[in-house]
Amino acid sequence: MIEAELKARVHAPEAVMGRLDERATARSEVYQDTYFDRPDGSLTKADQELRVRTVHGPDGTRTVLTFKGAVVDEESGSKPEAETRVEDADAVYTILRGLGYTPVIAFSKRCRNYDFEARGRRMLATLVRVPEIDGTFLEVETMADEDDVTAALDDVRAVLAELGIGPDDLTRELYTDAVAAQRRK
Repeated sequence: MIEAELKARVHAPEAVMGRLDERATARSEVYQDTYFDRPDGSLTKADQELRVRTVHGPDGTRTVLTFKGAVVDEESGSKPEAETRVEDADAVYTILRGLGYTPVIAFSKRCRNYDFEARGRRMLATLVRVPEIDGTFLEVETMADEDDVTAALDDVRAVLAELGIGPDDLTRELYTDAVAAQRRK
């Protein structure tokens, strides 16, 4: 499956939050993300991602292992995604290191998640604050088959428009790159 996703910088976070609150009940969570690569950077060179995410939320803590393949839609940056829940985060870190992967960057994200249905699709909208980066971001995503990515992205754009987010607000900036740049300052 492809994660058909668009990300935007939000200039009026309270207004967008209000519109999202009308659609669904918010779930506030803190993500602790660690990205891995091989010492030669082969995942990054192949435009792939390997991440361990620990989510701290109102219902407890869970950890997921995620692999994202190379971009299938240049405009949006949408990628194939495979994700699974992990019982023992420490074991996953040990396994990844044993396979030759090393942590390349870790950071936290404060997220306000909204699950809802729109245009016949399950959508996830997430208001994101990364303490090391200025501003608030909005990610809206849905899962799609490879032959449905264009239509799925059109549906995501429609939801963004309903939330007051225009095409000029969209960004392909990666949190990993922004955090790394901030740390180099």
